[in-house]
Amino acid sequence: MDDIKKYFPELTKDQINKFEMLYDIYNFWNSRINLISRKDFSFFYERHVLHSLSISKFFKFKKRSAILDIGTGGGFPGIPLAIMFPESFFYLIDGIGKKIIAVKDVIKNIELKNVYAEQIRVENYEKKFDFVVSRGVAKINKLVPLISKNISKNSKHEKDNGLIYLKGGELTKEISIYSYSKEFEINKIFSNHFFESKKVLYIPL
Repeated sequence: MDDIKKYFPELTKDQINKFEMLYDIYNFWNSRINLISRKDFSFFYERHVLHSLSISKFFKFKKRSAILDIGTGGGFPGIPLAIMFPESFFYLIDGIGKKIIAVKDVIKNIELKNVYAEQIRVENYEKKFDFVVSRGVAKINKLVPLISKNISKNSKHEKDNGLIYLKGGELTKEISIYSYSKEFEINKIFSNHFFESKKVLYIPL
């Protein structure tokens, strides 16, 4: 939690309280279902919350923006971003029902009013959004065709609507067919060793 306060000194007391509450709620659920890798849980804030929030260092979602988090799993990056951007709306979907039950409980317990969670696969989801966010659920060339239908063509942001993707490693080959994509290196903003090869990938669609 110290890293959250360190890198985001502008947080309100309410936001800090919500972030602090996450640990115990996720600890409860993680003892029942595998929301987060057991070996990763001791790094909960760094590898899940802070990693999710890295998006907010490069993208400032405007008021009433609609963001779809696909394959949200335990609610990442959607829940941390929803806390960070309380005037934007976040829709979290996943095909695994028990994970969505846990995510809904997190949303209820920290009293997030700008988040909706649903069990559905993105292939079957047709609603339109300003941005789709996700965290390493598939290769780019598999993901983009699935989510293109979910991107609204009416942009109210400085950047065009599109995909914002948390991904690690060497991405040059994977994104070579998207010449207009941009990579943002997370280690330029967070000094933690974990982020050394982590990136935020943006593809306007």
